[in-house]
Amino acid sequence: MKVKIDGKTVSYRNVWIEGETVNMIDQTRLPFEFRMHKTKNYRETAEAIRRMQIRGAPAIGVAASYGLAQAALEFEGLETKKFWEQMEDVAQEFLNTRPTAVDMHNMVARMLMAMKRAETPQQCVEIALNESQRIAEENAEACKNIGLLGRNLIKDGDGVLTHCNTGALGTVDYGTALSIIRFAHYQNKDFYVLATETRPWLQGRLTSWELTQEDIKHYVIADNAAGYYMKKGDVRIVLVGADRISSNGDIINKIGTYTLATLAHENKIPFVVAAPTTSIDLNQKAKDIIIEERDLKEITYLKGYNEEKKEFQIIKLYSTDQAKNPIFDITPAKYISKIVTENQIIEPPYNLKKQLNK
Repeated sequence: MKVKIDGKTVSYRNVWIEGETVNMIDQTRLPFEFRMHKTKNYRETAEAIRRMQIRGAPAIGVAASYGLAQAALEFEGLETKKFWEQMEDVAQEFLNTRPTAVDMHNMVARMLMAMKRAETPQQCVEIALNESQRIAEENAEACKNIGLLGRNLIKDGDGVLTHCNTGALGTVDYGTALSIIRFAHYQNKDFYVLATETRPWLQGRLTSWELTQEDIKHYVIADNAAGYYMKKGDVRIVLVGADRISSNGDIINKIGTYTLATLAHENKIPFVVAAPTTSIDLNQKAKDIIIEERDLKEITYLKGYNEEKKEFQIIKLYSTDQAKNPIFDITPAKYISKIVTENQIIEPPYNLKKQLNK
């Protein structure tokens, strides 16, 4: 991704590994401070995922893959049976950090399958490092291809509404829905983006930050202003990502996605989902997935930045501590106009088991 630092534009990836250290852009500091967070072992990597210092379905899957490589390095001196007991525990620890997104499940399963080809813990280390790097490279390439495939969905003069952060900060690079926006921008098209704030974590700040780095015209809007702009005619297409896509085309995504999909349907606006195939779950139905709920204080408190003191501050918004905080919702396939993967653009009626790579 492009990052402006001291008047210069520098290319960064969101997450990568050097030796035993996983490097990631600390998203809890953005958009006010660009800072790298380094985790020296799998425990710190898992904690970074829990704390949302790294977030986004593909990004946390890649981070977990790196975390398994860190664990293999830590436990390589154990005898084989004990080594695998530890690795299975570590895998489950990562899966418990953010249970709803399927990318992590797919990537962790792939890591374990690759490692089990080894005969010794020492061989597992080499396989784990290579496989985790391969997973990261494949995600970056997939997200680039999503942008290239989907860029023509945006036309000159369009208002593009997007939700949450679907950019490079949610993946290894480029992003999903934001990759489409990036590559449409690279075609010199004249359009603008409406970025929802996305309460309660306000990932709209991340989207705005990424669009600013690319000099893409955009406006941040309150979540409940989306319907106003749709009815007004200022939105020609809605682009979102997905944390999980079921075989029938239902999607689980950031809370508020279902609301936007119904509004888009009411106003006859195309509602497009962009995600790599690692986000597709051909085995479970969306309604059977446990929706993650997070700390209630994310609703009753707010984290902001004091520009005078150059520091983050926490303020309380409500006198009550009674709140509900689901992080995802389910959008039925009937509201989804297209699904853009790295390989193809899929249209309804959805039967992804048959349609993938057809």
